[in-house]
Amino acid sequence: MSKKLSGKTLKITESALMIALSAVLSVFTVVQFPFGGSVTLFSQVPIIILSYRYGVKWGLVSGFTLSVLQLLFGLNNFSYVNGIVAYLVLIFVDYLIPFTLLGLGGIFRNRFKGQVSALALGSVLVSCIRFVCHFVSGVTIWKSWAPSSATKAIVIYSLTYNGSYMLPELVITVIGACLIGRFVDLKNQ
Repeated sequence: MSKKLSGKTLKITESALMIALSAVLSVFTVVQFPFGGSVTLFSQVPIIILSYRYGVKWGLVSGFTLSVLQLLFGLNNFSYVNGIVAYLVLIFVDYLIPFTLLGLGGIFRNRFKGQVSALALGSVLVSCIRFVCHFVSGVTIWKSWAPSSATKAIVIYSLTYNGSYMLPELVITVIGACLIGRFVDLKNQ
């Protein structure tokens, strides 16, 4: 019983540390964009590692925990939007959904022989999901920042603005996850 308890304690402790690490890494930005969004130093990687190590369900719970922290860090963004719909889009589409879904990063664990490939594909998947979420947010609540109110201009604005930080974020995340996957055996014993 004590071995099982210590395994559970280890899992919870490791997860708390990785969630905290992810939150701290999100503060260290390579590039900070004026209206939100940034390129960070591997901030998505700890949640992807947790998902790979302990499964997608555990990863989603860890991602949700991170999403709440990110929401708290981003409370100042509420001053830029008006109305209940905009608040809900901001809460769910900019924070809760994209950061929770980082927990899908381990989804390819048993689908590929090597953990590096599984981590790389998981990193690409969750980064793309985050981009789509932020793109949707861009065309719904941040559209007033586009140079024109034409639909095409709004779509291009959201694609370029969100792509300009999410593409480098994707590359950094894949590199970080692959390096860890190459040098550390992540399989949960």
